[in-house]
Formats: sequence, C-alpha cells, structure tokens
Amino acid sequence: MWELRLFKTMDRGVSELAPRLAAAEVDVQRLVETDMEALLGVRFLASEYSTGPVHAGRIDSLGLDANGAPVVVEYKRGTDPGVINQGLFYLSWLVDHRSEFEHLVRDKLGANAAAQVLWSGPRLICVAGDYTRYDLHAVREHRRSIDLVRYRFFGRDLIGLETVATVAGRPTQGRRVQHTGLAGMGPERLVELAAAADEVLLGLGDGITKVQRKHYSAYRRLQNFASICPPQRTKVHVYLSLDPADVDLVPDFTRNVTGLGHHGTGDLEVRLRTERDLERAQDLFRASYAAA
Repeated sequence: MWELRLFKTMDRGVSELAPRLAAAEVDVQRLVETDMEALLGVRFLASEYSTGPVHAGRIDSLGLDANGAPVVVEYKRGTDPGVINQGLFYLSWLVDHRSEFEHLVRDKLGANAAAQVLWSGPRLICVAGDYTRYDLHAVREHRRSIDLVRYRFFGRDLIGLETVATVAGRPTQGRRVQHTGLAGMGPERLVELAAAADEVLLGLGDGITKVQRKHYSAYRRLQNFASICPPQRTKVHVYLSLDPADVDLVPDFTRNVTGLGHHGTGDLEVRLRTERDLERAQDLFRASYAAA
C-alpha cells in the first residue's frame, strides 16, 4: 500500500495523480534527504559521503535510526540489479570504519548519540522504482538488515513509499511465551505481562524486527512502531508511534508523552498492569503497526 507524503508546496493546479518515476535518481535522493526522519524514521547525517581514495566510492545517504543503528540509504530511479550489492558494499565499509562514523554522529547529533551507536544492527535501506524477484530472494538469504522500499511520484507534490521487503538479518531476540492468567501484581507476573505484550507485537504481521537496547526493546517495520520498557513496580510501559491527538486518552492507561523524556520511542504511552489492559491495548498496537 502506498503511503503518500507531502514533499513540496505547489499551486493546487495538479491535474492528475498518476504514479510516475522520477526524471533522475538525484530527485528521489533530494526529496528523501529533505525529510528523512518522517519518511524513513532515520535522522539524516550526510549526503554523497566519500569512502576515501582506496574504495573510491560515495554513499548516497548516511543516517542513524531511532534505535541508534547506522543506516546506509541507496537510491535508484528505476529497477537496478546492482542496488543491493552496491549498498552492502558500502555497509561493509561503514562497519569497518566505526570511528569515522561515530565522529560524524558526534559532529551532527552530539556526544551522547555517538556513544550509543548500535553496531549490532547496521541497516541498508534501498529506495528504488522497483525490484526483481531475484532482489527479493537475495535479501532473504543475506545476514544483514535490509529494507527494500519502492517509490512513486504522484502529481507534483506527493511522493509515495511502499515497503516491499524487510529482513532483520538475524533472528529476533523475543521468546514466545505461553501465558495464562496474569491477575497478580508481583514481579514475576509483570515479567509475564511484558513477555505477552512482546508476543502480541511480534505477531502483528510479517517483516517485524525486534531491536534490543539497554533500556527498552523496539519493534519496527521500516520505522519503529512500538517500544517496551522493562517492568516497573506495578506496570509495564509500552510506547507507540501514534499521534496522541488522534487517540481518546484514558486516565492511568494512555498518556501523551510528546516532548517528555522517556526510554524507547513514540509519543503515546500505554500502561499495562493486567491482562485486561493488554487486551484493550491491542487495537492501539495494530494501529501503530499499520501506520509504520
């Protein structure tokens, strides 16, 4: 399904919204880099980044995702059988030049962001007009985290992005837990409740990657859609990437945390204390998954 994003303010005289490819690859790159965080969930760091005289290449875009993972973004106007191999070449270069990347992060985002770079999960995102069946097979056979994203321009002021394939690169760290009756409030019950929420989130659909950080677990498709923090005394906090203004907030169950510091990502906080809370939260989980 295409997700349309406003990328340019134009006259309202657009006569049609027929999908089309860009005139040139650089047009796609320019538009994505202009609003990369909204489009891909990645903070933009650099464009046409040089890999030095030995490798003699230029990485289209470098970024850092919401979990601190390094991201290489490669663009192609149409279908190009070399996009994945080219991107993986640059991703391997990046992993071998960690200090250089961390210096870039420090310069752009500060020392705290540089200290929390997640080298266990570097990512490649390919944005292209289309992909072949061989591309889809290749990413599923590879050990790296790879996202294949198809784009289209609509009229003169809309870009559509469609995730074609998302591969985690390694098995998720979630453990499937059989759970029955979570009525208690003790620490063991809260651990079971968190595990049950983990199971629900991982079971929402295909292409979900779980990313384990020190203070939270993130669940993403192309972008994060949920985060779970370790249980506190009486509750489990889940953060969802939904606009709290679009949700009927319920006191002591859902809360708007926009602008408030917290572990994990997302502006809607959901507090789970019982299995009943988990049941009524599932519509919110599904909405956040769909939006990602």
